[in-house]
Amino acid sequence: MVIDKLENLEKYVSLNPLFAQAVEFLKTTDLNAHEIGKVVLKEGELIVNFAQARPKTKEEAKLETHNNFIDIQIPLSGVETMGYTPRTDLLEEEYNAEKDITFYKGFAKDYLTITPGMFAIFFPQDGHAPGVTPDGVKKVIVKVRAY
Repeated sequence: MVIDKLENLEKYVSLNPLFAQAVEFLKTTDLNAHEIGKVVLKEGELIVNFAQARPKTKEEAKLETHNNFIDIQIPLSGVETMGYTPRTDLLEEEYNAEKDITFYKGFAKDYLTITPGMFAIFFPQDGHAPGVTPDGVKKVIVKVRAY
């Protein structure tokens, strides 16, 4: 897991061969003005989702992991709290291969507050419970194929 300021995102491009293309899109796009929806940058490998999340409590936020994708999550408006638990600390649950997601029971061990101007990167080994927000949040979720 990585949490940092958006201005430092370029420092992480060496972590995955697709990160450079993702960062270029994020730098050249007016993220706040972009419509809600999906932008496919590379079919099956690099997808940008613009989403409007409704208010959610820690009790409603499910821990999740992905086997094949890395999430870069960027709140654009509002404050978002994201839960984190290492995957090795989670009890194995059923994996949904079609959606590349496993949901887990219980709460995250740690919670981090991410504000506009920041980002979080969750790798396949990172259990995360995103979207905890009292007022809802507009956000960008970049799905990057893990290699």
